[in-house]
Amino acid sequence: MKDKIIKKATDMFLKLGFKSVTMDDIAGEMCISKKTIYKYFCNKEVLIEEGTAAIHNEVHEIIDEIVAKNYNAIEENFEIRKMFKEMFKSVNDSPIYQLKKHYPEIYSKMMANKLDDCNVMFRQNIVKGISQGLYRENLDIEKYIRFYYMLIFTINETIASEKEALELELDALEYHTRAMATLAGIIELEKQLHLNNN
Repeated sequence: MKDKIIKKATDMFLKLGFKSVTMDDIAGEMCISKKTIYKYFCNKEVLIEEGTAAIHNEVHEIIDEIVAKNYNAIEENFEIRKMFKEMFKSVNDSPIYQLKKHYPEIYSKMMANKLDDCNVMFRQNIVKGISQGLYRENLDIEKYIRFYYMLIFTINETIASEKEALELELDALEYHTRAMATLAGIIELEKQLHLNNN
């Protein structure tokens, strides 16, 4: 039952907003009593915290599946972006923006975990791209990881509209890739941009 509550609450938080969904709303949607929810979660903040952890794990699993498909480095980044677009397509307000605004402590905790994960993922992608001849060999990998991380999370933290955030993320991905790409990388990037615009 606990997992079902987390799943339903998380879906509602992402669709309707962390602030606006109440424990009553979740209970009503699940046809259970509020008491049942409080049996597992002492308050809404604990439910949000466990919900964001569940989203984090789900995203991680999907990214691992994408990486396992052995796309080239540039294609891999576009596939990951596509996954985020699918996941948040019914959301109007950016979930990260909402979380930062209304639940800053949960947000800070989540971002600390995300920083490590993103650094590992970005590093693996850059190393892969260099080995495939898509990214330049003489890159300062740590700097590029920091640049891209700062770009992506500044967008998510400051743009309230999820639609606008996704559009800007595509621009950031293009900017990041062009900065690192070899001629072969530029050709692959143009191909991916063409596919994403159709």
